Amino acid sequence: MLADHRHNAILEELRRHGSIRVSDVADRLGVSAVTVRRDIEQLAAQGLVTRVHGGATLPEAAGAEGLAPDLVLGLVVPSAGYYFPEIIQGARTAAAALGARLTLGISGYAAGQDREQAERLAAAGAAGLLVTSNEAPGDSPATLEWLAALRVPAVLVERESARGCVPLEHVRSDHAQGAYRAVRHLAGLGRERLGLVLRTTPTEPWLRAGHDAALADLGLAAGPAFTLPTQAPDVAAPTTEDQVERIVAAVRRGELDGALVHTDQDAILLVQRLRAAGLDVPGDLAIVAYDDEVAGLADVPLTAVAPPKRAVGAAAVETLVRRLRDPRRPPHRLSLVPELRVRSSCGAAER
Repeated sequence: MLADHRHNAILEELRRHGSIRVSDVADRLGVSAVTVRRDIEQLAAQGLVTRVHGGATLPEAAGAEGLAPDLVLGLVVPSAGYYFPEIIQGARTAAAALGARLTLGISGYAAGQDREQAERLAAAGAAGLLVTSNEAPGDSPATLEWLAALRVPAVLVERESARGCVPLEHVRSDHAQGAYRAVRHLAGLGRERLGLVLRTTPTEPWLRAGHDAALADLGLAAGPAFTLPTQAPDVAAPTTEDQVERIVAAVRRGELDGALVHTDQDAILLVQRLRAAGLDVPGDLAIVAYDDEVAGLADVPLTAVAPPKRAVGAAAVETLVRRLRDPRRPPHRLSLVPELRVRSSCGAAER
């Protein structure tokens, strides 16, 4: 396990329990007690934990050592609704534990609003920023340009910059690994005609890459793929309803017996349409949803991949605080692995 991953595991345990014992953490992480003590020393040097005999505690909420006691951090996200509330909560909890105050800017996915909100928060006194840009910086030179021009340090959240570009730090879910795990799970249940249902979002390339890698490793041919419109489509483009009907038709023809579907809402809509057409979930189509925001509330509870959203928010704050404490440290880029939560829609026994 890499040092950054161990550090974040230690901090997560501290957020849950308030204190940790070296021996317990060493057993849980499968490393030596010497390694854990060294990790605690490094975290303590950054003001993120307080060393005690045999373990560590969270520092008193009076500002991380070396930082202003009234430290303000800004967080820019596209929405305070779907997906992002847990990220916001994780960031808020971590900031409070470090004696910092979190301020929020919402871009609403509106063009230019992510930049405007970031600049507003910086001008209002934020010492550093956590930013989920509307567009993936690797696909948008303009986004990279304004991120690089910010007057304060910034950490990308659920985004990353392109290789060879501005060395921005990021903390994100490893969506490719999440998709990879979902496909292998479906294949392990005997499904061989595996499809993919996505929307055009910054997450899509990672999901597609993980899906394709799993099929290649399993020696399975790619099944049908369907892209649902993110915005109102052109007159000639298929609507969401059109695409869902095509998926139903593919299942009826036997072209599809398993699918990874992003998002939860789309997976729920698909289940409704399949059942209305007399088809069974998971009998005719085993489904794994991606996001796990509302997947467990469906009529057929959906097996889902759950990105570690709360941990992403917390780790992003901790990464930013480390940057503020040590501006010359090498840029860090952290990916956290999602969890597969098994329910009824895939045909496996729930666990």
